[in-house]
Amino acid sequence: MAMYGLRGVIGKGGMAERTLMGLGRSGAVYLHAIGGAAQVLARAIPRVEKVFMLEEFGVPEALWVIEVEHFPVVVSMDSHGGSLHDTVEKESKSKFDQLLGR
Repeated sequence: MAMYGLRGVIGKGGMAERTLMGLGRSGAVYLHAIGGAAQVLARAIPRVEKVFMLEEFGVPEALWVIEVEHFPVVVSMDSHGGSLHDTVEKESKSKFDQLLGR
């Protein structure tokens, strides 16, 4: 992320601790998109400004500079060490343990 100056990454699931640390160093965020909703996301992108590393990485992994309007994603990892993925996992485990009487 730092190498390319990325400020945001869009994906469908959480990333590892290494990514969370990279977000902190870069002042970037991880944007969680719903899997299978590519058409909905595409409608919220009125313009692609630039594309980098298209031939090297291919379409899904290329670096896209996009303009968005009402983009339906959630910031699920932030540059301050916050991870919605970790929070949901811990709360779910706690609830599960309660239900099982642990």
